[in-house]
Amino acid sequence: MALKRLFGLGKKATQECPCGFYNHPDRECTCPPGGVQKYLNKISGPLLDRIDLHVEVTPVPFSELSTDKQQEPSSSIRERVMKAREMQAERYKEMPGIYCNAQMSSKQLKEICVLPTAGQNLIKVAMEKLNLSARAYDRILKVSRTVADLSQSEAIKVEHLAEAIQYRSLDREGWAG
Repeated sequence: MALKRLFGLGKKATQECPCGFYNHPDRECTCPPGGVQKYLNKISGPLLDRIDLHVEVTPVPFSELSTDKQQEPSSSIRERVMKAREMQAERYKEMPGIYCNAQMSSKQLKEICVLPTAGQNLIKVAMEKLNLSARAYDRILKVSRTVADLSQSEAIKVEHLAEAIQYRSLDREGWAG
């Protein structure tokens, strides 16, 4: 809602395009060529850099909603989040004013978010291919540290980093056609 007011984007500010059907599994986008990119360009790159997670959410088909397949219960997810928060509290107990990964300074980032060689190579390629900024780099490292914490992992592994990179979908050049 704040983005709608801030940028005057109208009712569909949370949609990827004016018609609301870009990448929809069942409906065709009716926007003209270049319309989606023009629509997305209303939000500046520096603003997008300040958003940690860019997640595309598509409608869930009724067949998936009504399935008997067992889903992970909220209590299990809550437990995992609480354990990750405990790891962060322990990590930052000697650092006044820092309580979670998002609050790390650039200096702390270099000390806490150490990547294996494969991870360094992965983020280098992502930075080049996606044309990411230094701010996006820092955000990716913080998110990858959080993903590792949710996995109860002391080290950031390549899969944690890869997950964090994929959360930068709005940074992907040309993703909207």
